[in-house]
Amino acid sequence: MQNVSQAEATEAIPVTEREKTTFWRAPRFRNMECMSATFITHEFAPHAHDSFSIGAIEAGCQIAGVRGEREYTGPGALYLLNPGEIHDGAPGVSEGYRYRMIYPDIELLSGILEDVTGRAVQGTPSFARQLLRDEELAQDFHRAHRLVEEGRDQLLAEEAMYGVLARMFARYGSAIIAPPAETGRTAAGRARDYIAGNFSSEIGLEELAGVAGMSRAHLIRAFRREFFITPHAFQTDMRIR
Repeated sequence: MQNVSQAEATEAIPVTEREKTTFWRAPRFRNMECMSATFITHEFAPHAHDSFSIGAIEAGCQIAGVRGEREYTGPGALYLLNPGEIHDGAPGVSEGYRYRMIYPDIELLSGILEDVTGRAVQGTPSFARQLLRDEELAQDFHRAHRLVEEGRDQLLAEEAMYGVLARMFARYGSAIIAPPAETGRTAAGRARDYIAGNFSSEIGLEELAGVAGMSRAHLIRAFRREFFITPHAFQTDMRIR
């Protein structure tokens, strides 16, 4: 079976006038494909992606099929599909369902895993479970997804999405997640000074991590520990002073 993008999978069976799909790319996440959609009657034929497929139901119910198993999934359900995983989906109730999805590539999630563990990733990271229920993570994912879609505050969106993906791997990834040794108080200070000098600009986590000389995940923890605030919250404070 040829792997396809989610937009191609959706176009294979056109949606009706009552249904809505929005696709876009997130440049700060390696041009990651993103989607928000409401489906009433639309059914996905079995297909797979070269990327991970990660998402959560906001409302309604979907019948999801993965590895020969079919499950009814509703609000609080998470989809954590590995690259090449054949899956399909159809509405599970008459009113259909609304959900949000992202399709990060292997390099993006490998980078997140390396940031969290402080070790190089050998091989392809993967999720041990594909369909599960985690209301807390699902809600946090929806929030991060909306921030990426709105695109008004890049740093806040990056913090939210980067954080929720790291937590997904910490809970359900195939690798053991162990935070690196906590160091870098002066590094966090360098990041703080950089924000103070450039607070009116759009600053990304990768940019700040380069200034601090540490990983993005480590920077957020070190910054909060030293200043009791996130980099984004500090930037916001500087802007309104």
